Amino acid sequence: GNANTAAQTFTFRELASATKNFRPEFLLGEGGFGRVYKGCFENSGQTVAIKQLDRNGFQGNKEFLAEVSMLSLLHHENLVTLAGYCADGDQRLLVYEYMPMGSLEGHLLDIPADQKPLSWYTRMRIAHGAARGLEYLHEKANPPVIYRGLKSSNILLDEDFNAKLSDSGFARLGPMGNKVHVSAMVMGTDGYCAPEYARTDQLTMKSDVYSFGVVVLELITGRRVIDASKPTNQRNLVAWAMPMFRDQKRYPELVDPLLQGVYPAKGLSQAVAVAAMCLQEEASVRPLMADVVKALSFLTTAADSLPEDSVLEDE
Repeated sequence: GNANTAAQTFTFRELASATKNFRPEFLLGEGGFGRVYKGCFENSGQTVAIKQLDRNGFQGNKEFLAEVSMLSLLHHENLVTLAGYCADGDQRLLVYEYMPMGSLEGHLLDIPADQKPLSWYTRMRIAHGAARGLEYLHEKANPPVIYRGLKSSNILLDEDFNAKLSDSGFARLGPMGNKVHVSAMVMGTDGYCAPEYARTDQLTMKSDVYSFGVVVLELITGRRVIDASKPTNQRNLVAWAMPMFRDQKRYPELVDPLLQGVYPAKGLSQAVAVAAMCLQEEASVRPLMADVVKALSFLTTAADSLPEDSVLEDE
């Protein structure tokens, strides 16, 4: 899309009609910010996701519009596109492109028996796409955006399994107002949070890189980040996996059993290396997202099937 398109304004009536008055069967999910519905505009046939923000303790109209204009300036193929908004009366709604395959989390955890697990290369393509979205926010957006809440439930998938980051990670819409960091209580419990966060209560680009490492580990293992049903030493995904990083012979133990052994050994080592780099304890030695994007770009296709003399071109 055109980089300076402002988000479109919708009336509350248009959005109510697109969701048949916010019917429960159109509910896609809910979170701390409110509810998300699937909607369809009759005249254009366009399907969208409509986020109805919780109005409790809500910021004023001016802040809401400032946030909307910030979000509408962010354009990248690995970010979910904000199509428009509604600020009628005290209603606050945001309209996004619809992501038919839902969240990455829904394709890794508790998948129904009739659903095909994601293949190794699809997983690596998702990692690469999410990394590109983060790289854009960190290095191309002006001013830079710290994502803050990266997790597999915030990585959405289109019909071709292209990854797009949902803005629930970084948008400061809703009851938080303009607090730059979310309290350690909320963030620190979900297993995606960098170790320094507990000490400093500050989220930085390097803490995003750490959270990205956790997502790569989820893609490799298909495991929950925190799983109370597992034996104590396996409850925390990072703590369980870390000791294996140093021993290449143990890498196969990390792999999601649903892959049934179908993955490239070299690709696995490289993916583990990316996760390990991102998950380093010391924030300053974690890589930049640009380096992560480059490393992952070689893992998204079966390079060994290319003729010997072909050179992998950089995009």
